[in-house]
Amino acid sequence: MKAAGYVRVSSKGQDHALQRHAIEKAAAERGDALTEWYCEKRSAKTMDRPELERLRSDIRAGKVRRVYGFRLDRFIRSGPADAFAFAKECHQAGTELVTVADGVHVKSGKDDIVTQVLLFAFSLAAQLELAARGDRIAARRQLAEERGESWGRPSRIDRTTAATILRMRREGRTVRAIAAAIKVPRSTVGRVLSRNTPLPATA
Repeated sequence: MKAAGYVRVSSKGQDHALQRHAIEKAAAERGDALTEWYCEKRSAKTMDRPELERLRSDIRAGKVRRVYGFRLDRFIRSGPADAFAFAKECHQAGTELVTVADGVHVKSGKDDIVTQVLLFAFSLAAQLELAARGDRIAARRQLAEERGESWGRPSRIDRTTAATILRMRREGRTVRAIAAAIKVPRSTVGRVLSRNTPLPATA
């Protein structure tokens, strides 16, 4: 079986020795010889992870049939959604995923009940995370509206420009003409008008 190891540390001052030793020991116990290493010194906060992308590409290409890591969070960026996406990607490609410190083992067999339960757990956690995030956003929005505060991204239109848009609209100009005149997207003009005056059907 083509087995590989992935190790990641967050800063240049750290090294991979501890992770590599633990992975090599676990692989040897399973009778695996690691034929490829994917090593990088990158923070999990960045998506610029070339070695992880190389590993994922090799997994999709069928070049890796079992991949070892120290912990699941060495592979993923953060959160259950990322864990589910990576584990499912390995499973669908027929690659076993083994992490030695937290005991995750996603097998390649489609009929393996333990793997199916694990993927379901990841999926459920991802859905709960998404729902909780939506609830937090809704709660913050409601609080902001009750306080009379603005919500969402700051407007790129200042008050003077907004007043100009409203004046030009009252003069009978179309949204397209206004946008061309003041050099902003039509969607921006539409948002200003929708917040201040109802848009006619012919706009």
